[in-house]
Amino acid sequence: MHLAHLRLREFRNYARLDADFSPGFHVLLGNNAQGKTNILEAIYLLATLRSFRGVGGAQMIRHGEKGYFIGANVVAADKHEIKLYWASRERKVTLDGQPVRKLTDFFGVFRAVVFCTEDLQLVKGTSRIRRRFLDLILAQTQPGYLPLLQRYASALRSRNSLLKRRIIDEAALESFSHELVAVGVRLIEARRALLPRLSPLARLAYRRVANDAEELRLEYQPSVQADFALELARSRDRERAARCTVVGPHRDDLALLLGDRSAAQFGSEGQKRTLAIALKMSQAEYLTGLLGSPPVLLIDDVMGELDAQRRAGLMPLLERAHHASGQVFMTCTGENWPRELSRQLQRWQVNAGTVVPLKAPA
Repeated sequence: MHLAHLRLREFRNYARLDADFSPGFHVLLGNNAQGKTNILEAIYLLATLRSFRGVGGAQMIRHGEKGYFIGANVVAADKHEIKLYWASRERKVTLDGQPVRKLTDFFGVFRAVVFCTEDLQLVKGTSRIRRRFLDLILAQTQPGYLPLLQRYASALRSRNSLLKRRIIDEAALESFSHELVAVGVRLIEARRALLPRLSPLARLAYRRVANDAEELRLEYQPSVQADFALELARSRDRERAARCTVVGPHRDDLALLLGDRSAAQFGSEGQKRTLAIALKMSQAEYLTGLLGSPPVLLIDDVMGELDAQRRAGLMPLLERAHHASGQVFMTCTGENWPRELSRQLQRWQVNAGTVVPLKAPA
């Protein structure tokens, strides 16, 4: 799988960009604030319709313009054309010239895994960020998972809206409770089944990057302990007080343990950074093993922040992507790009919203 062509219009600091990319390594070189990360953000949007920076569409529109456009040609088992347009009053996603009416028709056509400084929030942030990590993997690999997630979110919103009223419609509450349980049980089952497959990959990745340091353990912590319907019924008094649903997969967490201790509470900054990278490595390895081809890897200045030992732990993943004719995009300044990368790479100079290919060094 690779991105063959990228087209940007009025996106971030790019008024206009057209670039062709081959499989393999692509190093985006340039000073800070020139638009390197913006390229990765655009590619990630093509895969997930989300920014890894955690911002909304309005913040990605070039200053003074009404909307942005991202277009791409991607090559996997088949060739596809993706177009995204976002404006405050109009949003369009098309796949091969047809409007995307269901996200299930779109998700998985183009897959990407990003490594960025925001990944630290997987360790240090709220449980919502870790749930989203699991949900993204499942949405990219199980076609039926995203509709379940959407149904659950809809039922949860409706149920919470009822609980906020002074007088509650008990019949309506019971109806939404039934839907919440029916869908929520399936979400819990899918998340629970993912962990035994993902955890060994994360442990191995952590050992590689941390050089056989402490043992990493991932532990799924569902909000529901046994019977969802029963626990939901028993939480009625707490719901009345909180005016929201207090039990369910929207309260799940993924415990990250080094030894038997919480990485968030007891890990050093270096351990947390290493753990975040290991989680993303496990995501990429899982997608590759399950789907047969590596996702596009987007690496935003992470290599420059790692010492030589930790960079060496990340190299096997990059080399496997290279040998499988995958694709890697990496942002660096001229001073910190990792020289140990394969010589078969394409370097690009990024400067003030322009991207120019550089000749390979002699």
